[in-house]
Amino acid sequence: MSQQFPDRPLRFVVGYPPGQNVDMMARAFADAMSKELGQNIIVDNKAGANGILGAQIVKSAKADGYTLLFGTSGQLAINQSLYKKLPYDTLKDFHAVGIAGTAPLVLVANPGFAPKNVQELLAYVKARPGKVDFGSGGSGITAHLAMELFQEAAGIKLNHIPYKGSPAAMNDLMGGQIPLMMEPLPSVLPYVKAGKLKALAITSPRRTASLPDVPTVAEQLQKDFDVAAWSGIVVPADTPAPVVAKLSEAFRAAGRTPAVQQMLANSGLEFPTMSTAEFQVFMEAEVKKWARAVQQSGAQVD
Repeated sequence: MSQQFPDRPLRFVVGYPPGQNVDMMARAFADAMSKELGQNIIVDNKAGANGILGAQIVKSAKADGYTLLFGTSGQLAINQSLYKKLPYDTLKDFHAVGIAGTAPLVLVANPGFAPKNVQELLAYVKARPGKVDFGSGGSGITAHLAMELFQEAAGIKLNHIPYKGSPAAMNDLMGGQIPLMMEPLPSVLPYVKAGKLKALAITSPRRTASLPDVPTVAEQLQKDFDVAAWSGIVVPADTPAPVVAKLSEAFRAAGRTPAVQQMLANSGLEFPTMSTAEFQVFMEAEVKKWARAVQQSGAQVD
């Protein structure tokens, strides 16, 4: 490693369009990290194929610490099982730097839907076998697979109605065409607070400060349940350890800045204090967790 690393601008590759949550997170971290490292960090949106294009670019980049993937749980955990021919292997092709934020999902219902909590939902579904639907923004996305894990834990079976994108599904949920969805907290928080959606449960192991009155799935089912969408930074696998260490140090410092903390809080996100090694272990566990959900759902993309 050059003693001057970094001696030129760095690049965050984001595999999704500008304006999405992961893009806004990347820009906040890029600004804060650039101050720590003394070099500009350019956010480069390379949207396409459910994040695959962006991941491929970073996998193929020189392993020198200058090209980083600001990735998501979809890219780095779910895609591993969802795609038969994925052109990268998360655990072999990338090295963890740090986890940027986690967002629990919220089990939300149309306000006119009768059940007010998980126990009432279980009774409602069991009294109407095969007749209760839930929507999602598409087969195999985080929200769909999180609901598969919920059904497994709750011992119920719902009918999946996939839409072409979460906004269309959310519109139908608020319009009463479908009764239920499970969506990441940042996506539904404004609608729950405005009374346009009813929150039945949250998927984190503890209640969230954003919706303190909404009980967790775990406390209602009285069993472990911990499902979250997350974002984090990885670099090509062969990046030298001293470079990874310097990036990780700057990343953690950026996550503690008031600007990043405010951005995370506004979106209902948490900044976990994980070391690089802990994030690597976390990713391994997430790949296994979501593989189980993919298998249960039957979702597959060629």
